Amino acid sequence: MSGASLSSIFRPAIIQPAAIEEESFRIIDSELSPHFRFNADEHSVIRRVIHATADFEYARNMRLHPASFDAFRRAMAEGADIICDVQMVMAGVSSVRLEKFGGKMLCPISDPDVAEAAKAAGHTRAIESMRKMARKGNAAVLVIGNAPTALTETVRLIREEGWRPHLVIGVPVGFVSAAESKQALADGQSLPVPYITCLGRKGGTPCAVAATNALLLLAEGQSQIKG
Repeated sequence: MSGASLSSIFRPAIIQPAAIEEESFRIIDSELSPHFRFNADEHSVIRRVIHATADFEYARNMRLHPASFDAFRRAMAEGADIICDVQMVMAGVSSVRLEKFGGKMLCPISDPDVAEAAKAAGHTRAIESMRKMARKGNAAVLVIGNAPTALTETVRLIREEGWRPHLVIGVPVGFVSAAESKQALADGQSLPVPYITCLGRKGGTPCAVAATNALLLLAEGQSQIKG
């Protein structure tokens, strides 16, 4: 087969970035809307997560606390920071959009004092990083995409030590304690903190980043995701 023929087979019909994204969302909506009913805010978050993962199971396994959207908007109005469990999540969230609200991205997992305290205690740096942030106060949004121990510790800090972040986006991925940590968050109807999570083993950086960026867009007043 000639090079020209191969090129004609593999060259995408749509090559402009904005057009590719628009067509992606059109496909998602065409497959999502006939089978699921979400309000506008829920739809914006779930379609963004599906766009990032190509996985429609998130339409079934995501759990969005009804107060989560207003909580995020209030947090942005107050200039709240976003705390991430790992650098990968922090790299994906739009710091440019967050800075418009006066907040900044924080990821303490590599801080020397966190590493030292975790080693001394014999547990994960993710646990210690959440403890450090809890000591700093309440005015933050948590985004946990990779470390189940960070989410488990967050739930404990909320229940037992009175930590009150604005919102917890807890979607860690994995086989050890990931599903359990998210179930603990989803079961926390009595928790005084709104949450967004997904049940089961799935999750991770793409899910966490997509949900957070969708919320930032909604806080800017965009009901449809454009970028």
